[in-house]
Amino acid sequence: MEFQKVIEARRSMRAYDASRTVTEEQVREIVKAATLAPSWKNSETARYYCILCPEKCKEFAEECLPQFNMNNSAGAALIVSTFVAGNAGFDVSSGTPVNECGDGWGYYDLGLHNEIFLLKAKEMGLDTLVMGIRNADKIREKLQIPDDETIVSVIALGYGAKEAAMPSRKEVSDILKFL
Repeated sequence: MEFQKVIEARRSMRAYDASRTVTEEQVREIVKAATLAPSWKNSETARYYCILCPEKCKEFAEECLPQFNMNNSAGAALIVSTFVAGNAGFDVSSGTPVNECGDGWGYYDLGLHNEIFLLKAKEMGLDTLVMGIRNADKIREKLQIPDDETIVSVIALGYGAKEAAMPSRKEVSDILKFL
């Protein structure tokens, strides 16, 4: 699919076809593409935890997501995205932040990673929903995520069960200023 078409076709999907499952090979291909994202001094601090089994997805959603996100992601695989804290945006030798953003660079780098993840998924005919409202403590415990990783989002990944309409967008002139 042409890149511009992928960008235009990507939507936040809130209904998945449970009869069509995502494979480990598909997730590997998507994450491999995401590894091509830039990161602070090539620190590559993004991490992904993938749940493919429908029963385990349901159990995870019931324990770690609020009801609306549980409903919106039903029938999809679930991927938790994290980053290794205290690395991107920090001086490696002293461990001190290089600028006022500190771990903000970890979020930034993971955002770059995740955007490629979303676009590659769409190119492959899959749909996604990024969910930021989740119970990080329960996720950490359930997936045994190390304490040095910051849990950022849960991404639903699957085959959309309906068409998702494009929401209105701001005009370029609303967000761009030439000086």
